Amino acid sequence: MGQSHPSTPAQRAQWIGQMIAHAGTYGFVTHLSGTSGVSRQTLYTWTEQGCHALQQLFTATASAPALTPALERQILTLLLESHPSYRGIQTCLGCLTQQHLSLGTIASVIAEAQRRALDWMAVHAPTSARPIALDELYGKQRRGAYLSIVDTASYAVWAAEGPLPVDAETWTLLLWMAQDRGLHWQATCSDGGAAIQAACRAVDPTGQHGRDVWHVLHRCAQVQGRLDRWVAALQAQAATVARQAARLAAGHRPRGPKPHTDVEAHSATLAQARRSAESVRYLTEALRELLEVVVVSAECVLSGAARQANLAALVVLLAEVGAAAPQTQQAEIKRLQTHLTLALPDLLAFVPQLDAVQHDMGVLLGGSGLSLVAWAWQRRALLGPHPDDLLALLPEEWRGPARVLITAWDAALRASSAVENWHSIVRPHLAVHRKLSAGMLALLAVWHNHRAFTRGVHAGQSPLQLSGMSDAPTDWLVALGYPPIDQPAQQSVPNGSIPQLALVA
Repeated sequence: MGQSHPSTPAQRAQWIGQMIAHAGTYGFVTHLSGTSGVSRQTLYTWTEQGCHALQQLFTATASAPALTPALERQILTLLLESHPSYRGIQTCLGCLTQQHLSLGTIASVIAEAQRRALDWMAVHAPTSARPIALDELYGKQRRGAYLSIVDTASYAVWAAEGPLPVDAETWTLLLWMAQDRGLHWQATCSDGGAAIQAACRAVDPTGQHGRDVWHVLHRCAQVQGRLDRWVAALQAQAATVARQAARLAAGHRPRGPKPHTDVEAHSATLAQARRSAESVRYLTEALRELLEVVVVSAECVLSGAARQANLAALVVLLAEVGAAAPQTQQAEIKRLQTHLTLALPDLLAFVPQLDAVQHDMGVLLGGSGLSLVAWAWQRRALLGPHPDDLLALLPEEWRGPARVLITAWDAALRASSAVENWHSIVRPHLAVHRKLSAGMLALLAVWHNHRAFTRGVHAGQSPLQLSGMSDAPTDWLVALGYPPIDQPAQQSVPNGSIPQLALVA
């Protein structure tokens, strides 16, 4: 390993100065090397370093821009709207606004915003009981997940923590923490995870804890896809079986290690597999109809007991389909039957409350009137997405009971799509930062809760405003204490000036 030269910094500075002053003088470097005991190459290296230091000293460098509220807004808006890395924010500001910030400055601004977001999440909660959805989002590391509680009626995020272990104890603590912050719920919905269900029953043993119907229907679709692929594979194999049978009839040996030469047996297996696939498809469609918010039969609106009976019969029919299916399909259909049997009680958690409302309003409307209102509500996308539009089509004496029914049907909780929507917002940030801190999750939640919807029936309203906080600002940075954007003054045009100019032209 090389050793440093035994000289002081003052001596090296003097020698570098002499080298610069006598640059181009023949024989000076050799003379200085001999008198100082330093090699010529080392002297050249030191001189190059000294020249570079002098150049940096006297070169005018751009001073860092002052950290203003407008600059803080730019940093935080870039972070949340386009989910870049810290270096990405640095590059965007440098290229677009010629503001050259250090990574430390950017990190300090984001850290302060995260601290404010955590304080905001700790003291804000809706005043009324809300329907909520619970779910976890796994990152790259499967040892922990990000746990979220989202309002299904307004899509507001009331809790987002992680990464945490996914077990009943963690979910119980999260629900207790949400209660301490002032959150009250009237019903919960999840994907049926054992940890979430155990926590919900421990914290709220008498509450309504339902299961998301779309997860179950997705499971049915997966099984249906496998059955259809088996049918397609058997259909593609039919030509091969026919060729093998023809070789056998011609006196030749069939090819392959396990050749199929019986055309009739293969046709019977194909027909059996096709019947099984079509039967499962029919039962899945029946399951989808029975899990709707309201089910209208030919005679009346089905009650919860009638739904339960039909679903029990559906599970029995599914077992019969599995018993009659080919051997390769039986295990798949059996697993689907077991999944439905375990899921059905929680899938119908929203039905008892609707039964009571439908029974009371059915006394006022009659059976046919109740069925008509339910039929109209099922087609509300065509007849009128707003309840008032739908009520205007009904007789005057029906509108009061119909409004109660529509409100109850709209509020029925049977899906956790709100928390899935929240996860679609979190996932791009998780992909960039690899791991999200509690402050970053809180910052994302505050940003999401204050954003106004740009389209749909809730256009112009934010999740907080839909949750009952009518005075909540739509600017999330104002909610965190940052000053609002200064609106440029617009020049007013006197009335009649534009027509006059047009006439003159």
